[in-house]
Amino acid sequence: MPARMTLDALDLALLRTLSLDARIGPLQLSRQTGVARATVTARLQRLEDAGVIAGYQPDIDVAAAGFGVQAFVTLEIAQGAIEAVQHDLESIPGVLEAYSTTGSGDVLCWIAASSHEALQDTLVRLNRLSDVARSTSVVALSRLVRRRALPLLESAAAADAGRSGMRRPEPPG
Repeated sequence: MPARMTLDALDLALLRTLSLDARIGPLQLSRQTGVARATVTARLQRLEDAGVIAGYQPDIDVAAAGFGVQAFVTLEIAQGAIEAVQHDLESIPGVLEAYSTTGSGDVLCWIAASSHEALQDTLVRLNRLSDVARSTSVVALSRLVRRRALPLLESAAAADAGRSGMRRPEPPG
């Protein structure tokens, strides 16, 4: 696992602005943050190279696209079968994300479907995977917190500034 990158106020301002509008260009970013376009471009490249910015794809709300029945499924799998299960999960369109986990389960999946019947079909398909020994599912009723990263990054930056004894600079703009 790579070391955590220390983010400063400009990095956070760029990430905050991009999180509001991922289509914004470097010129507009430089205007909103009050720094030169070349500085913005260099910072974005540094954030991309470090993997902090992992992409610029749209934030797709699958519920709004007709897949409002969602569930979390914990899979118990055969020992040593994680790569095979990963491959199998990638072949199932309703699996939005999957994580290798600790605890009683081995894999946690977030799945979406257009109906309860379609959800059941996906659950049956998961249970039929050759390396899946058992599954447990819970249906999601509503989302309480959207996927987000800025509060965590801002908290870490404030903690870093506190440890260094420096006052945290205010973001530009």
